[in-house]
Amino acid sequence: MSEKSLGETKANLNYENERRDLACAFRWTVRMGMHEAIANHFSLKVGAGGTSFLINPKKHFSRIKASDLLLLDTNSPPNLKDKDAPDTTAWGLHSSIHSNCPHARCLIHVHPIYSTVLASLADSTLQPIDQNTALFFQRYVIDEGYGGMAFEKEGERCSSLLKDPEKKVMIMGNHGVLIIGDNVADTFNRLYYFERAAETYIKALWTGKKLRVLSDAIAEKTAGQWDHYTDFSQRYFEELKAILDEEEPSYRL
Repeated sequence: MSEKSLGETKANLNYENERRDLACAFRWTVRMGMHEAIANHFSLKVGAGGTSFLINPKKHFSRIKASDLLLLDTNSPPNLKDKDAPDTTAWGLHSSIHSNCPHARCLIHVHPIYSTVLASLADSTLQPIDQNTALFFQRYVIDEGYGGMAFEKEGERCSSLLKDPEKKVMIMGNHGVLIIGDNVADTFNRLYYFERAAETYIKALWTGKKLRVLSDAIAEKTAGQWDHYTDFSQRYFEELKAILDEEEPSYRL
């Protein structure tokens, strides 16, 4: 496999709508306080071939524009020494998952506070104690085998845990959270609700009082009811873009 120059990955600015959606997600991740320096990374599969994907360079999320996103191919690694290259761990994690998990069209990996606190507990189970926590009932996987930074071998290991298309959240033990979805709106909505669910759960634990945990039957029923809100994530994301169109239109460039 030959290395691509980063100039080549930026030369092709196709997928305008996909780029704008992904850029919007980066900007809102900052607004919601879920970013971390110039670390963390999002990607989105594009095109019909199944190997091309957009991903962010090492740039602060608040400054990312649609045209900044790199168009990479899982079969052609970029020159990771280039100043605009994606983080080495971003390539290792995202290329592996996109290669091995066809259902994972969009990936968001972040270290938000409450999700990461949950990932740091000896038991990272998210108990269903309200509607938001029930949304994720039996719809996540816990990675208990953290092996260090997510270079290619670690990326391959993580991808092996995401074979079930119903498991759209990976609680990455000792690390953070990885969210997958069909598109940017779907995936960002899932991130938003997972962090809120984790916050509710962690703060409930802080009280030291006994939790009112939903039965498995009610938790599953509630999760299934969430599934019927098929246009909810897209409508929410359109609102987020509309706000940016008024306040931060540079994301579209």
